[in-house]
Amino acid sequence: MLLTLSLCSLVGLTAQNDKTISKLEIYDIETDARQVLKEFPFLIEAPNWSKDGKYLIFNSKGKLYKIEIARPENIEEINTGFAVNCNNDHVLSASGQRIAISHGTKEDGRSRIYVLPLAGGNPTLITPMAPSYLHGWSPDETTLAYCAERNGNFDVYTIPAEGGVEKRLTDAEGLDDGPEYCAQGDHIWFNSSRTGLMQVWRMNSDGTNQRQVTKDGDRNSWFPHISPDEQWVVYIAYKKGDVEPASHPFGKHVELRLMSVNDYQSKTIVNLFGGQGTINVNSWSPDSKRFAFVSYNE
Repeated sequence: MLLTLSLCSLVGLTAQNDKTISKLEIYDIETDARQVLKEFPFLIEAPNWSKDGKYLIFNSKGKLYKIEIARPENIEEINTGFAVNCNNDHVLSASGQRIAISHGTKEDGRSRIYVLPLAGGNPTLITPMAPSYLHGWSPDETTLAYCAERNGNFDVYTIPAEGGVEKRLTDAEGLDDGPEYCAQGDHIWFNSSRTGLMQVWRMNSDGTNQRQVTKDGDRNSWFPHISPDEQWVVYIAYKKGDVEPASHPFGKHVELRLMSVNDYQSKTIVNLFGGQGTINVNSWSPDSKRFAFVSYNE
């Protein structure tokens, strides 16, 4: 069930001392234009673009909402049942009929992955082990990819989308995070700090042929999101020295960088104040011409 909410209702979900102003924005890669779709007087995070191109989905204060792009005054809460501690790791299935979430469970507060209908309903637990942080869903909808801490190490894992035995794909020193499938499903893009700074990597979907893509000595690069046509990757970068390589906090001056998949050349297209929450999940439009992100006030 979808619950229609007004902006006033959303404001009521936030703490009174929360002074964050969030701007939900859309960037057009053909015109280099930024459009502020809506401004919120509280924290929102991580927009997904719906498969029909009509909505963006974001999280705020543990819940999920959808906003109509053509009429941004229309905001609806997605019924996630008992899962009301969702973070900014939600991912849509290729069909757009289901959504996978990372939810801090009531028993211990640690993140686990669940799947539920996008139309709303009770979530199904997929990863009993915690913490597990969702980032990708294979285009055939059979497999989820995520970052998980097991025995003190953070690595990339996959698991059947209906539940089952998880498979570890990375085992390098440092943090491996942000795994996301390309549209064909044969590669997973991710970020890793194994060479010192956080950088963008790519591997085969079975974990073989792990290859560093960015080799930038001035930036820590996070969360590569590949466009549906597999021509572009957008990712967020922190200046070297502003953060530790394994950290992606809120409240920093960051860059959104656009990379061509043909030659791996990238450029900064947006400078903003943000970080955690800006672009944690894939937010490309279905036609690969635009993507959504969130900027914040200083």
